Amino acid sequence: MSVNTPAGPVDSPELDIEAIDLSDRDFWAEPPAVRHAVFDKLRAERPFAWFAEPTMEGMEAGPGYWAVTRLADLDAISSEPAIFCSGQGAVSIQDIPADLSEFYGSMISMDDPRHARIRRIVAKTFTPRMLEQVVDSVVGIVDDVLAEARAKAEAGDGTLDVVADIAAPIPLRIICDMMGVPEEDRLLVLNASNTILSGGDPELTDEADPLTALLEAGMAMAELMGRLAAERIENPTDDLTTALVNSEVEGEKLTHQEIASFFILLLVAGNETTRTAIAQGLLALSENPEQRARWMADPSMDKTAVEEIVRWVSPVTWMRRTATQDGELNGHSFKEGDKFLLFYAAANRDAEVFENPHQLDLSRNPNPHVGFGGHGPHFCLGAHLARRELAVTFRRLFEICPDLEITGEPARLRSSFVNGLKRLPARLTGQR
Repeated sequence: MSVNTPAGPVDSPELDIEAIDLSDRDFWAEPPAVRHAVFDKLRAERPFAWFAEPTMEGMEAGPGYWAVTRLADLDAISSEPAIFCSGQGAVSIQDIPADLSEFYGSMISMDDPRHARIRRIVAKTFTPRMLEQVVDSVVGIVDDVLAEARAKAEAGDGTLDVVADIAAPIPLRIICDMMGVPEEDRLLVLNASNTILSGGDPELTDEADPLTALLEAGMAMAELMGRLAAERIENPTDDLTTALVNSEVEGEKLTHQEIASFFILLLVAGNETTRTAIAQGLLALSENPEQRARWMADPSMDKTAVEEIVRWVSPVTWMRRTATQDGELNGHSFKEGDKFLLFYAAANRDAEVFENPHQLDLSRNPNPHVGFGGHGPHFCLGAHLARRELAVTFRRLFEICPDLEITGEPARLRSSFVNGLKRLPARLTGQR
């Protein structure tokens, strides 16, 4: 296989399409250029490719799934939730009990009318006033985190870990501040979210029994949110937990379990994905120094640059849909019960949609990426906040740590679901 980095894969005629296996965990440890060479091959020759399901200790392997790699197909499926449902599982390839699926996936593992009910109640709490408060706090949180990272590096040998010192604490503090999570509980939140989103990575979970580790992490989060919800009923404050406890639409309120599930979703959609975009975005800028220089010099690029970072990184690699009936889509016949994995990472490099898709272009416009999901009812509710977090983080990084230099290879999360980094070594050169 012939690849080049960082721009992305080149034509790989010797790549055997029959040897491709997206369910092989080792495939997800490969560099991005290798993965995108595979996605290019699938889009061109087998846009609906069938794969056996990955095995997981304690769970039966299911019948398999279709991998969707073209943006047009992905968007068509996302736009037809009655035909391609989420309620049979959106974040797990394997079929898991419905209550567990909802517990870990909240709204994204539901269909209407239940999905619409939860989303209406939650959306009511995301008022302009609440969002404005959060947006106002983002700058202060980012400045604090960067100041702490800089002080730590300067007090030592000048080195730091982009993930642990910058990318992880920024969204974690924002989400925990939003929810009113006390300082003493935030390490628990970080560790539990790492386990939930580990994808079975043996460094972050018990490889021999990942299901138990996942359940224990979820229960820890549920207990925390149950306690906070009960406290807010007795002593309301000006945070999102209080708003969720009291929010009501047509006489309906969220249960404590629904609030706990939504909290886990926030950590997936609002914490881990933003962390991934920051860390992977800084790596991409390091690999494309001319793009970094352009963005640093021109704040008017913030909007297009953030969209391009999200497209390039694709923090969530896939979501699942399940066919509710027999049918045909763009010449592909399917049966009721067929599973589809929507590979956002592949769709975001579709040459039919994006010119020079393997080139990082921070001024790319238009940029119809699906980094926040495809069209339809499951488009990311927090996309506006995520965009704001990323714009502020990169702009303040350019101003507070312009001398940040990536010094080594990243340690990549061994997961098919989140395109995450576990570590990314860097240093401050002292040259501003």
